Amino acid sequence: MEAKQLSLFSNVEEQNLASRQKTAKLGRYERIQRELETGECDPYKTFVEISSLPTPPSNYTFVDLFCGAGGVTQGLVQAGFQPVASVEVNPIASATHKRNFPQCHHFNGDIEQFNPIDWLNQIGSPEVHLVVGGPPCQGFSVAGKRNPDDPRNRLFREFVRVVSEIRPWYVVMENVPGILTMQKGAVKKAICEAFEAIGYPHVSIAILESAAYGVPQIRPRAIFIANRFGMKNPYPKAQLLPHQYKPIESAISDLPEWTPLPEINHEWTRHSPKYMERIAKVPPGGSLYKTYVDAFKRQYPGKPSMTVKENHGGTHIHPYLNRVISAREMARLQTFPDSFVFEGSMKKAMWQIGNAVPPRLAECIAWALIPYLTDIALNIQRGDTVNRPLQTQLIFD
Repeated sequence: MEAKQLSLFSNVEEQNLASRQKTAKLGRYERIQRELETGECDPYKTFVEISSLPTPPSNYTFVDLFCGAGGVTQGLVQAGFQPVASVEVNPIASATHKRNFPQCHHFNGDIEQFNPIDWLNQIGSPEVHLVVGGPPCQGFSVAGKRNPDDPRNRLFREFVRVVSEIRPWYVVMENVPGILTMQKGAVKKAICEAFEAIGYPHVSIAILESAAYGVPQIRPRAIFIANRFGMKNPYPKAQLLPHQYKPIESAISDLPEWTPLPEINHEWTRHSPKYMERIAKVPPGGSLYKTYVDAFKRQYPGKPSMTVKENHGGTHIHPYLNRVISAREMARLQTFPDSFVFEGSMKKAMWQIGNAVPPRLAECIAWALIPYLTDIALNIQRGDTVNRPLQTQLIFD
């Protein structure tokens, strides 16, 4: 069936819909971010200018836990890091990671079954400079207030276990900003204590807005960074101010509007003419549904994309076409290159993309880490004494 582009608003409803149009939210977590910067004194947290850094050496290695399709892996590889191992339980996301990073030794299975020492021994026991990952922390148990058997709590414990066994120079953990205010900050405190217990004291926390680093999407992330040498915990300085954020059109305007390209995942949910008529009445910022108001929202023209996610095959609505955005458009908004192809069905591709960390954000974090990794490497080569906190017994409530 030939695609038909319907008018965005009917003459009768235009005035009413315009009155309901929302303002784009560019600073959703500004309050939490402000409290982090002003309410807590963290002498170990520092922000690094990354625009003028030299090309990094290619010998810094990392392990990516809960790697998904590989958003973080892609970003670190772009910064010159070498992936030595990754862990992912979902078979389709695992297949995507294997396809795009064939040089990485990938473990597809439950992280509880992952023995990092045996795994690294099989590939020559390389030194691991960085462990990264985004374990689900919403089930973390604090003082008995949450179920200690919650599987999400188990996954966080496993993340800490692997870090304690690998002993990387730095560890970077990412999550949604809401994790910082759960149980009035008790979850954040417990996470920091868990890392301190295994020899990674002085945990630093910052909220990084992906759009501030050139990602054409509003996607804030809470980033925990710690190291075992008493070094600073570096974060990349923001590269763009809110008025400079890249608009959605900058990422997707050159893709075919109505011609799918399955070879690069440029596919979207097919709509009936009646459904397209309903979409045509949705204003920017509005949702197709009254019940699920955070889904099927029309993107704002001229603004960064709202946080992309997968909603049962229906993502956010295109800013000016009467269809949802495609999987490739989602990937562009996440800063995946077109050469990065996702395995599985269209819906599975959308699910993988919606759960990923933007590669560009991960790349910027990597650039900030490089000078500090280099300092550690030089100190070790010279035989200088480096502060190495003792590892204590790993205990969880």
